Amino acid sequence: MSSTVRTFLLVEALAFGFASLAHRGILVEGYYHQGAYTAETVIALVLALGLVVGLLAPGRARPTAIAAQAFALLGTCVGLLTIAIGVGPRTVPDVVYHLAIVAVLVWGLVVAVRERRAGAASD
Repeated sequence: MSSTVRTFLLVEALAFGFASLAHRGILVEGYYHQGAYTAETVIALVLALGLVVGLLAPGRARPTAIAAQAFALLGTCVGLLTIAIGVGPRTVPDVVYHLAIVAVLVWGLVVAVRERRAGAASD
């Protein structure tokens, strides 16, 4: 796993971790939302696990990174849907966060997928 892919997984896991703390009411008051807290905690853990698996099992690094980020992207899209239909938190910071993290997750997925192509081209 390249340092770039590791960096994406670390940054994404931290972003979801901080978002979960905000929705738990620990980092920021007034943004408590149990459902968002739970979802963001699970996503943060999946991304962190993807990083750990990639470090401990280099042969599984790329598919693990892709799977973890795809799971996070799917969960984030569900979050956007809950915002759109009024079930999830609908604050400006929530919307901005979701749009920004979608961009980061897509970028991370592109990097992880292209990493294999670059490695295959040099074989």
